[in-house]
Amino acid sequence: MLIIFDLDGTLTDPKEGITKCVQYALAAQGIQAGLEELTPFIGPPLLDSFQRFYGLDLQQAQQAVQKYRERFSKVGKYENIVYPGIREMLAKLKANGHRLAVGSSKPEVYVLDILKHFDLDKYFDVITGSELDGSRIHKAEVIDEIFKRLASSSKAIMVGDRKFDVEGAHEHHIPCIGVTYGYGQENELANANADWLANSVFETEQILLENSNV
Repeated sequence: MLIIFDLDGTLTDPKEGITKCVQYALAAQGIQAGLEELTPFIGPPLLDSFQRFYGLDLQQAQQAVQKYRERFSKVGKYENIVYPGIREMLAKLKANGHRLAVGSSKPEVYVLDILKHFDLDKYFDVITGSELDGSRIHKAEVIDEIFKRLASSSKAIMVGDRKFDVEGAHEHHIPCIGVTYGYGQENELANANADWLANSVFETEQILLENSNV
């Protein structure tokens, strides 16, 4: 089976890096914001979030994304923590013969840097993210790219913490485990019709092992 993992809020906790970089980008636009109020930026595409949460027009949002990356590319991507139990879960799934992939809306170059930094890249057959030009930012597009690179879409399952992961998976008619230890609320995932809800990395592992023939 192919298991596709989201990155932020699923494999790692990126709160410090993302919120500090968003704060930095907003400050450049003359907007002051506390770090705690910026957690909704974890998960969705940045361009959309700057427009949705702070009312920036497209040009302002594009400028904010560039400012965000100015800090994120040097410092923010490493202000990150691997959730306890992730390494052990990935090793067990790999040992059981599953193919593993990462599908993130974050630019692929950063996804690769983060996974290499934390020595997680060795577990994955393919690592996919968005492009720096703003294309392939939606989860369904990312999943489609994974299938193209692997030349397969059979027996796949998605694991993610936001409704975008569930919706992207269901667009491809594959099930999704919604993990509640990340940044999506349980009702968000339930309303998106996540096929399972997992409250911990251990529960995620158990669901995956029990449904290996999905």
